Amino acid sequence: MVLLAIIAVALLAFAVVLVMSALLEPRLRRSAHMTQIEAYGYAGTAQAAPGRQRERQSAKKTFDDIANSLGDLVAGSLLRVREDEIQRELIAAGYFNIGARRFLGYRAISAIVLPICAVWFVGLLGGSPAVILVGVIIAIVIGWIGPSFYVHRRAAQRLQKIDQALPALIDLLVVTLEAGVAFTGAMRMAAQRLEGPLGEEIRLTIQEQSLGLSTLEALENWLKRCDTPSVRSFVRAMVQGDRLGVSIGQILRNQAIEMRARQKATIEERAQKAPVKILFPLVTLIFPAMFVIILGPALFEISKGLHG
Repeated sequence: MVLLAIIAVALLAFAVVLVMSALLEPRLRRSAHMTQIEAYGYAGTAQAAPGRQRERQSAKKTFDDIANSLGDLVAGSLLRVREDEIQRELIAAGYFNIGARRFLGYRAISAIVLPICAVWFVGLLGGSPAVILVGVIIAIVIGWIGPSFYVHRRAAQRLQKIDQALPALIDLLVVTLEAGVAFTGAMRMAAQRLEGPLGEEIRLTIQEQSLGLSTLEALENWLKRCDTPSVRSFVRAMVQGDRLGVSIGQILRNQAIEMRARQKATIEERAQKAPVKILFPLVTLIFPAMFVIILGPALFEISKGLHG
């Protein structure tokens, strides 16, 4: 019975793949043409890649095309999603080259592949059809929600790292500005020395300036990508300072003091929440083990004396 259920699910999945391939063939061609146009816009001198590397690139390109087509289908036909919010979260997580619809395609592929793997695994263990059905449902939920949860968590961690590193950037800008360097030059020097997410954002801001945007416009775009309290305070202070003609060095010095005070308050808040967060594992995991070790011998002796 279990073997027949596995075969039926496998044949159904194969039929779904064939139907989807037939329906998505025009979109695959269109995605291929769009990929060629994008490559034409950004490619430099073409270099011959090794055979295995070309095969990997071709397989990745095919996978991305399928994801783009599935994303178009999911976003346009099955669900009404807010693509701007998904794209903003992807950018905050550092995935600049992945579009919202391609990400939806990845989620759809994950929601299709994981149930098949779950059926195969549960079938190998000899599970009943009810167990297979429950495993398929859980795998579909994990496959659809898992990528979104991962991107959301990665975006939160990345924005936190940017907030933590921003006072060091401001200190570096203050030193270079007081040495007589212009603000744009100070940003370029900081981009060369900073690593991690903040360095990536600074370099992206400088590239936008090189493409013709003003400094304030590039900073406002940075705020759109990383809308955190520290970045918001920094960008607004720079915009107000430029409009009011206030000294940038003094503004940055005040910003560094304010950000460090905010970080100190955040750390103190987390320290105050620690006892409450540790209460649940303390009650459920540590106390029972302590009671068994401490009271176990006494209960054993009492029981032995009563029965004796």
